[in-house]
Amino acid sequence: MFPYDPALAAAVPAAPQSIPEVLQAMRTVDATCWDDDGLKWFNWLYLHVTNAVDARISGGGFADPAWLAELDVQFARLYFNALGNALAGLPCPGCWQILFSGRNRPQVARIQFALAGINAHINHDLPEAIAATCQARATVPQHGTAQYNDYTALNTTLDSLIETAKRTLFVRLLGDPLPPVSHLEDTLAAWNVQAAREKAWINAELLWHLRGSPALAAGFMDSVDGLTTVAGKTLLVSVPQWAG
Repeated sequence: MFPYDPALAAAVPAAPQSIPEVLQAMRTVDATCWDDDGLKWFNWLYLHVTNAVDARISGGGFADPAWLAELDVQFARLYFNALGNALAGLPCPGCWQILFSGRNRPQVARIQFALAGINAHINHDLPEAIAATCQARATVPQHGTAQYNDYTALNTTLDSLIETAKRTLFVRLLGDPLPPVSHLEDTLAAWNVQAAREKAWINAELLWHLRGSPALAAGFMDSVDGLTTVAGKTLLVSVPQWAG
């Protein structure tokens, strides 16, 4: 879709091992993508989020910082895997495919691309990342644990970054102004990161209980993907031109 896609594919790690490696890959994506590539604006927001999470972890105050760091890496792997597969023409979750296949739609706002990616990543990927992190760190995804409390403690940071992005990226893909009245304000207002992350944790608990039944787990994640794809399509509805 873009002439630099082969270079982008080569720069995306299949399995990053640390937050610095994740950040380096995101910076490469940011530097590679043009401003008229919707992927750039999701990656831009995710890069800011990952920087902020890394700073919070380094600053202390968490009961299990190693668990949070592991979650950050497991979470990023799912984004990189989806992107790598899409760039290689391989299947990826439908909620990601609608973003990757529409990266060059100039009638869509930058914030729409950013939130469509956040929607796919939190609603679809985060339950899998939580379960994988618990597996790696010998913990259990359960409400009331130290890990859950650390997880929810990040909500205020993420909320602040998303609210800033809503203002900064409130332009069309090419940077031209949006019409003064559109459906977009209502669409953005309806999306809540805290509610999405709470639902992701609940789904992680369900996925954990299904880990001994791969077919049931896969079917559950297919259902999650379907619902997340519908939400993504809503977020990526074109903003009409303003007749003035």
